[in-house]
Order: sequence, then structure tokens, then C-alpha cells
Amino acid sequence: MQGWKRRVVYVTLYEGIAIALTGSVLMLLGHSPAHSLVASVGASVLAVIWNLVFNALFEAWERRQTLKGRSLKRRVAHAIGFEGGLVLSIVPFFAWWLNVSLWEAFVMDLGFILFFLVYTFVFSWCFDRVFGLPASALPNADKATATQTCTV
Repeated sequence: MQGWKRRVVYVTLYEGIAIALTGSVLMLLGHSPAHSLVASVGASVLAVIWNLVFNALFEAWERRQTLKGRSLKRRVAHAIGFEGGLVLSIVPFFAWWLNVSLWEAFVMDLGFILFFLVYTFVFSWCFDRVFGLPASALPNADKATATQTCTV
């Protein structure tokens, strides 16, 4: 599976799980179920937009690399880049929606940042194991065998 179809499946699975986890944690932190749901869906919408933009940019960069595949170093760089960019939009949203300061929203988001950094890494690795690597990570000769070229 490649291209937009791959991205849509990736984003749908990733964000569906993320909404359930984020909403649950916000409720455990004392926010109402309605506020928690709106906050998690709003964060998800921001994340979907960022995910599509970031992954398109990352794969464009990846296509230009001479060394193909997704090494541990490349996966860590992907997870850090994605989560770092996401913080820039989620923290102001949480501050506004949950009626807290930017600092309070950032501190609250620290737990989410750490969790989602690991979640992004693990989810992407598992997704690649199930659906194969994107064409951008495959050697030219092996693009037809995307499901067999995944590395950790």
C-alpha cells in the first residue's frame, strides 16, 4: 500500500487510538467527559493536518537519501520531528480550550509529549511491519516488495 491510501489508513488508525487515549487521560485528570472529548478531537484534527504535512515532507526528504530503509536513527528522528512540530499547535489549543495558561498547558502536555513520542515510534514501526515500508524508504530495485524490507 502506497501514496495517499497509505497515509489515510495510517492517520485514521493512529488518530483513532490517540483520541481514545487522550480523552481518557484528560478525564482522569479531572476534566469533564465533554471537554475531554472536544480537546482530544481538536488535538486530533491538528495532529491529522500536521501528520499529512510532516509525513509528506519527511518522505520527500527520505526519497533523496542514498541509504534506504528506516533505521532506528531515522525512526527516532521521525518521531521527534513529528512530536516537536505538533507541540507548537496543541499547547495553544489546550490552553484556550481548557482555560489554562500556556505554561500550564505545556506542563500538562509534557506527559502527552513523552507518551506520544514513544507511541509514534511504536505505531509507525508496527504499521510498517503490517503494511510494508513506503516507496520512499525502499531501494529502487525492491519497490515491488515493500512488505519484506522493514528494519528496526
